[in-house]
Amino acid sequence: MSNKPRVLFMGSGEVGLPTLQWLASSPLVHLAGVVTQPDKPVGRSQVVTPPPPKRMASGLNLPVLQPLKIRRAEELDRIKELSPDLIIVMAYGQILPKALLEMPSIACLNLHASILPRHRGAAPIQAAILAGDQVTGLTVMYMSEGLDTGDILLTRSLRIRRRETAGSLHDRLANLAVEALPLALDLILAQKAPRIAQEESQASYAPKLDSESGRIDWSEDCWRLDRLVRAMNPWPSAFTLVRTAAGTTRRLKVHRALPFHRFAGDPGAVGRIGSRGIMVACGNGALMLLEVQLEGRRRMAATEFVRGFALPAGTVLGG
Repeated sequence: MSNKPRVLFMGSGEVGLPTLQWLASSPLVHLAGVVTQPDKPVGRSQVVTPPPPKRMASGLNLPVLQPLKIRRAEELDRIKELSPDLIIVMAYGQILPKALLEMPSIACLNLHASILPRHRGAAPIQAAILAGDQVTGLTVMYMSEGLDTGDILLTRSLRIRRRETAGSLHDRLANLAVEALPLALDLILAQKAPRIAQEESQASYAPKLDSESGRIDWSEDCWRLDRLVRAMNPWPSAFTLVRTAAGTTRRLKVHRALPFHRFAGDPGAVGRIGSRGIMVACGNGALMLLEVQLEGRRRMAATEFVRGFALPAGTVLGG
């Protein structure tokens, strides 16, 4: 009979996969199961798709629970049957009830992709880029009923690169979690883990993103819009509106761009179209669009886009 603590992993996105993989192979713990979100329709074809942790757990022959609402008594009973000593949460996607937080005999820990209390909430990775932060990181915290308000066990930081996107930062933080969690578990199991209260006066929030979060307001300065493009890459994507030759208005996603502060023009107006991309004036400076995607089309270099789409200088984007 193993005396390793029984661990339950709770997560729904790809960011938790390195952690799940590590828990499955760690000699420190016994991974008893995975709790994730229900399968859901994905993409244009709306194919019902299991969340990434379920796919990984199936390959590891682990029990998988997918409660629609985690607060229901019958769902909590099913989790309790797995007898968790530790619950490790990373990007699960539902608020956990007090009954679940108090269920494990040792602790319920959350791996949050920011240095708390900065960027509490659903989209800390995007928020850090959008805010122009130079440093972010990962927090291992004791879970409480509030939104990322629990005591801190430890943090690990990393510098945000100059042209960082949410996608690249996501992958780096996912790997950082695998560095932080073993240290946290060593402290927990040695009964030496600290509990550091968060400084409420320093708290900020990172609200959940939706399809409108990437809308470009051309009256803003080029530096802020550059951060928006990188923060919304790969999802939900920064976008503006463009009028077609037929007079319809369609979304134009902006996947890559560069800021230029020495440029003047009316916000949203297309300036020169050069060998690298499309220059669009902002409230201060301009944004050179390098890679775009018209609604319903594939993504392409901006220079390729203008060869097949009339976009004369002076055209105003947005609206």
